[in-house]
Amino acid sequence: MKYLLTTIVLIIAISNSYSQSPEDKLGSWYMLDGTHKVADKWSVKTGVQLRSFEVLDNLNLLFYYAGANYHLNKKTTLTLVYCYLDIDRSYLLAGESHLYENRPYEQISYIQSTKSLPIYHRVRLEHRFLNYQHTQTTLHRFRYRLGTKVKLSDKMFFNINNEIFMNLQDQVFTENRFYAAIGFNVSKTSNFQLGYLNHEINKSNLNRLQVGYFFKTDLRKKVK
Repeated sequence: MKYLLTTIVLIIAISNSYSQSPEDKLGSWYMLDGTHKVADKWSVKTGVQLRSFEVLDNLNLLFYYAGANYHLNKKTTLTLVYCYLDIDRSYLLAGESHLYENRPYEQISYIQSTKSLPIYHRVRLEHRFLNYQHTQTTLHRFRYRLGTKVKLSDKMFFNINNEIFMNLQDQVFTENRFYAAIGFNVSKTSNFQLGYLNHEINKSNLNRLQVGYFFKTDLRKKVK
């Protein structure tokens, strides 16, 4: 419990230390992520995210995704996912309309074992098809995330990672995300995470509260 309280205090302190312009307020990302086992090597990935400019107000992004995982072995997973994003730009720019994005991506995840901590590597290639005011734009980018998870107790853990974004056109480096969270194992197949995200994007430095629930199900037929 003390770890959870410490995280909440830090998030409040960060919120109070920033001015109250739309970009500098403490925003929030709420996440629901599921992995559903359908065969020994295959699972289905589903999820939804709600992103706001403020913790409980000014919703600006809806993010849905679904895809398939192929578990090559215990350490390596190959993933193919389709995402749909609805982005409301009117909060920053009055009169602006929504931007819609279709985003398929390919991904490789690898768990590196060490004597002390697991090291998580994630490589992703995204294809972004944007529709804004009847104008179609296609962009591609590469993402690499490096992180680890520290066990604090049987129920609690600490999760930390950093992800860089590299565009395959125009300016290469425009985005970086640093994430740190306290996690609570609700069961053997689900956990709740409360954390802080520092999001550098297009010369803006955003601070976000992240609240996530992650769960796994097994949909394979049981052998009697």
